[in-house]
Amino acid sequence: MEFQWVAGALLRSLRICAAVALCAAALPALAGGTLEGRTVTLNVLTYEDPAAPILESRGRTVIVGDGIEFGMGPEFRTPGFDVVPVQVQIGPSRIEFSYGDAPGQFWTSTFNGYVLRFATDCALFEGWRIDDDATTMPVTEADIHAEGKALFINVSGMEYGPKATLAVDLSVTDCPLS
Repeated sequence: MEFQWVAGALLRSLRICAAVALCAAALPALAGGTLEGRTVTLNVLTYEDPAAPILESRGRTVIVGDGIEFGMGPEFRTPGFDVVPVQVQIGPSRIEFSYGDAPGQFWTSTFNGYVLRFATDCALFEGWRIDDDATTMPVTEADIHAEGKALFINVSGMEYGPKATLAVDLSVTDCPLS
């Protein structure tokens, strides 16, 4: 009799576990520490004083997936300043920048770089690391900072060109997709 009770309780537990697994499979997907599937807007920003930008490019918004997310180029909006041609590829926990054929140097200012704003309701980044093996630019961790859902990468005064690359590995939180 006791064996039947134990067997019945075990069977009920298995049914509950199966039901929980089916319900979990039906829930909307969470990003779970990844940038894939997230909506992100990229801007180029240059300033001495953040309240008075010298250049702020038009934002471009995409959903992170396979391939190159952004291919930016000149916008001809601010005389004497413009967007340096760049391609940006975003992976699950990595952002890579590469540049066009024309070499040059980024304008030197307090901040001259990229702002990636992710559509989320929580802080998305716990940390970052420059991949030294895949990066040719002299960017350091100190050139990067996060403000909640935005990541700022300062390349002020650095040289760019066909051999210039920047790869940043990110520690991404498990914020739900927005």
